[in-house]
Amino acid sequence: MPFHQDYLGVEQPAVGQLIRELRQTLKLTQEKFATQLGVTFPTINRWENGHATPSPLALKQIDTLLNQLSESPDATLQKRSQTIREKYFPTKDLKA
Repeated sequence: MPFHQDYLGVEQPAVGQLIRELRQTLKLTQEKFATQLGVTFPTINRWENGHATPSPLALKQIDTLLNQLSESPDATLQKRSQTIREKYFPTKDLKA
C-alpha cells in the first residue's frame, strides 16, 4: 500500500494510529466512536488496522473532535489533544 497524505496531512498508516489514539483518549469503543462519526464499526476497525483510509469528510470530523478536545474544560483532555497534535502534525520550522 503506497504512503500518501490526506486531508489532515497525516501519512497512511499513521492515520490508523491517530484514530485509535483519539478513540482511546475519548474512552470510546470502536462501536461508539463509529456512531459518533456516522460510520460502521467495521469501518473504524479497517481504519485503525490500515486496511482503509477515512474519507475527507470523516477526516474533517476527526479534526473537529481534536479541536473540541483542545477546548475541553478538562485539563487532561486538553493536554492529550496537544500531545496527539504534536505527534501527528509536527510543526515545520519556517525559518530560512
